[in-house]
Amino acid sequence: MKKSTAKLFSKPLVAIAALSGGAAMTAPVTAQAEISGNIGVVSEYLFRGGYENNGTAVQGGIDYSHDSGLYVGYWGSNLDYGTAPATTGFENDVYVGYGAMAGDFSYDVSLLYFYYTGVDDADTPEFGASIGYGPVSLGMAYLIDDVTWGNEGDIYWSLAYETALPSDFGFSATLGYYTYEDQGEFESGLGTTESSGLKHVDLSLSHPLGATGADMSITYMIGGTDRTDTDVEDTVILGVSFGF
Repeated sequence: MKKSTAKLFSKPLVAIAALSGGAAMTAPVTAQAEISGNIGVVSEYLFRGGYENNGTAVQGGIDYSHDSGLYVGYWGSNLDYGTAPATTGFENDVYVGYGAMAGDFSYDVSLLYFYYTGVDDADTPEFGASIGYGPVSLGMAYLIDDVTWGNEGDIYWSLAYETALPSDFGFSATLGYYTYEDQGEFESGLGTTESSGLKHVDLSLSHPLGATGADMSITYMIGGTDRTDTDVEDTVILGVSFGF
C-alpha cells in the first residue's frame, strides 16, 4: 500500500511538494506566528513513488507556525488504490514539530501520525528529521510501527533541491531512497527481498495561475524499484493548488 511527513516527508504546504510525494518536510520558519492553509487537486496521488490514488485526488491542510519555530498541522487526501475489490478511503496526517535556521543552515524535527478511514491496519506514527543548506535539504522519516504498507524500522531518505526560475517559474528535484526492514507483522514483512533501493526521482515545475492566487504544476516521476525489487513505472502528474 505505502507510506508523508511529518512535514518533510509527509505532505508539504506547496503544490510541487504535494505532487512529488513528500519532497520537502521542513516546516516554514516564519517571522511571526501565523495560520496558513492550502487546498488543491492532483491528477494522481503518488507518495514516495507509490500510488495512493490512481485518479484525481482532492487534498488540503492547515498549519499553525509560531515564531519560536514550533508548528502543528493537518493534511488530508482521498484515496483510491484501484484494487479488486475496490479499496477507497481517506488519509489524515496530523503532525507537530520544530524548525529553525542558523544563517543558510536549517534543521527540523517532527512527529507525524497517519490515520486512515476506510483502510485497515494502516495507522502509525512516524518520526522525521532534516537538515538543509540553502536550496538543498536532506531528511529521513522513520516508521515507528508495523502496518500494511511498511515495517517498523523502515526509513525513507530524501534529497531535495528547489529554486526559482525566470518568469515566475519554480523548479524542484527530489530523490527518494528507502532502507527496509525485512520482518513485520503483516504478510511476513510485506514480501521484502531488498534491504534498500532507489524508489523515485521527481522533477517538478510550477507557475502562478494568472492573478488567481493559485499555482499550477507538473511533475515527472522517474520510478525506481520497491522492496520486492519490482520496477515502479514512470508517470506525469498535473496539479493546481491554492494557499491562504
